[in-house]
Amino acid sequence: MPPKFDPNEIKIVFLRAVGGEVGATSTLAPKIGPLGLSPKKVGDDIAKATQDWKGLKITVQLTIQNRQAKVSVVPSASSMIIKALKEPPRDRKKVKHVQHNGNVSLDEIITIARTMRERSLARDLAGTVKEILGTAQSVGCTVEGSHPHDVIESINDGETEIPEE
Repeated sequence: MPPKFDPNEIKIVFLRAVGGEVGATSTLAPKIGPLGLSPKKVGDDIAKATQDWKGLKITVQLTIQNRQAKVSVVPSASSMIIKALKEPPRDRKKVKHVQHNGNVSLDEIITIARTMRERSLARDLAGTVKEILGTAQSVGCTVEGSHPHDVIESINDGETEIPEE
């Protein structure tokens, strides 16, 4: 029986993983086992590639070609905001329901918005900044000492200026 796929063909697999930790191989195996890869080796590669995001849930993109996996991190807006808060890494098994009550500057929000720009549905950068501010509100942090929704309203009123691209 011929193989189910061409080994030279490029396959892309997206996974959610905890940064810096080797995930359970039992969760990796059904996704990458049929592609001819070792779940343990791929788990180690993911842990090595996500060291910067230690303790945060992060989306990982595996590009598989010739039975070789290339790992790249696809950060979400919430994980980038939590990283911008510069909190110490926490032990997920001991500390549950963390409150992220830090403060982020508007410049960091704009930097995050520029990173997320290609995945945003907004027409301009100001709309993307508002999306990131909404995420900051749901994470629970403040932006330059005020509530994120107040910053969104000041952008809508024209009081806060967002540079174009």
